[in-house]
Amino acid sequence: MRTLIALLGAALVAAALLSTPATPTARADDSVFGSRLYVDPGSDARRMADWFTAVGDTGRAALIERIASRPTAVWLGDWYSPALLDSVIRRHLQAAAAQGATPVFVTYAIPDRDCGGFSAGGFTPDQYLDFTRRVAAALAGSRAVVLVEPDSLTMLASAKCAGVADTRLPLLRSAVEILGAAGLTTYLDGGNARWLTPDAQASYLRAAGVAGARGFFTNVSNFDATQTERDYAGKVSSRIGWKHFVIDVSRNGNGWTGDWCNPPGAALGQDPQITESPAVKLDALLWVKHPGASDGPCNGGPAAGAWFESGAEALVRGQAQPAAQVTR
Repeated sequence: MRTLIALLGAALVAAALLSTPATPTARADDSVFGSRLYVDPGSDARRMADWFTAVGDTGRAALIERIASRPTAVWLGDWYSPALLDSVIRRHLQAAAAQGATPVFVTYAIPDRDCGGFSAGGFTPDQYLDFTRRVAAALAGSRAVVLVEPDSLTMLASAKCAGVADTRLPLLRSAVEILGAAGLTTYLDGGNARWLTPDAQASYLRAAGVAGARGFFTNVSNFDATQTERDYAGKVSSRIGWKHFVIDVSRNGNGWTGDWCNPPGAALGQDPQITESPAVKLDALLWVKHPGASDGPCNGGPAAGAWFESGAEALVRGQAQPAAQVTR
């Protein structure tokens, strides 16, 4: 089964590259996301939707297609060797160019990542800087957007991350500088409305070099309602010079339901959309966390990041109707 799914995914990537013009859509100089967000033609959801179609299970294929056809971020971390990292980035840039779309990448390899939680891992400080330089070199000239290290700032307030800030904050400042020098748009970790106060979050953002970034992201891998996050992010932005922000709406269709780890009752959020406007600091609503990727071995889920089929189907079924669109 895995072999067939992999072959289907590879064929889909090749078809996308051959069937769509390779010229990116033109965009205004002040536009960060252009006119279209990148849809990964080789995602886990795409492979599963194609698998169900191939075996004639049209009902489940239709459910997963609801995820597979939407733009999602591309996560880059310490699970890739240097050569494979280059290859993965190159493949996504080619596919994004074929779509005339803007790719959103997520770096997720900071030392002491998740401070021992389900997503624990990361590089040493020197390795992390090498990793960031490699990402920057591979993305240089692409006008890609990079979300730098989800949870990296907000978790510093946790007791299990005691002593981490002295190493982490300089690394994040360096990451912003390295990626920015390659012409990339960066956003730093802004937590979410239920975590730190706007003042506390703003303090961490300033210490991590948000002055050199486009802004920050909120609600990544979390479930707060969009308007709740928008209100919170506006307060954070007001404390750091009105920096811009993006919100992860991948699984917030029913808002916070009382649990962060594969929570029962969660639902897909509204479709990703570009919201850039001169009068609004909200740049985009994104699917950063991939719907269907497990939060960890909890509530019936597999290891963090692994495909969780029943969880994916529950997210789609939980979305009784499209969430209300956010007004610019």
